[in-house]
Amino acid sequence: MARINLLPWREEIRKERKQRFIAAWCVTLVVGVVLVFMGDLYISNSISYQQSRNQYLQNELTLLNTRIIEIKDLKTRKEQLLERMQVIQNLQGNRPVIVRIFDQVARVVPEGVYFKEITLDGNRLSLVGIAESNNRISALMRNFDNSEWFTEPNLTAVRKVSEKSQRWNEFDLTVKQINPAQAKGGL
Repeated sequence: MARINLLPWREEIRKERKQRFIAAWCVTLVVGVVLVFMGDLYISNSISYQQSRNQYLQNELTLLNTRIIEIKDLKTRKEQLLERMQVIQNLQGNRPVIVRIFDQVARVVPEGVYFKEITLDGNRLSLVGIAESNNRISALMRNFDNSEWFTEPNLTAVRKVSEKSQRWNEFDLTVKQINPAQAKGGL
């Protein structure tokens, strides 16, 4: 019988398989490292791209915020200008009315009554004055009530004062001012 030694042949197959296994393992390792590197590169690029987009949005938001502040400032200026225009128009329209009010005040004041302070707040006229007697104050209130430019006289205080050895009655009076042309449906 012939003797065939299969051991060297098996040994060569084992060496060859081992070399193939090491080569496959090295190729797998290289492919894995390349894939990890490519994945990292892709993720880094994605992060960088997103950060640039975020920075662009931040810049645009800052620009929009400054524009919003400018718009608010312009709105505030516009409102102030409109208020000024309204005040000027009211002053222009009320110019003859103010003169008429002072004229009517001069007409309703009886002799012996003097004013220290006159204040017009809207349509409310506040008067601080002195009179020789309470009868003079009553006459003043009747005159205001009978005037077509004033209504609702309201005496809030009467005080006795002495000036230059004379006794006076100091009074506080409020009167509502009306425009007879507007009350009758005119103007």
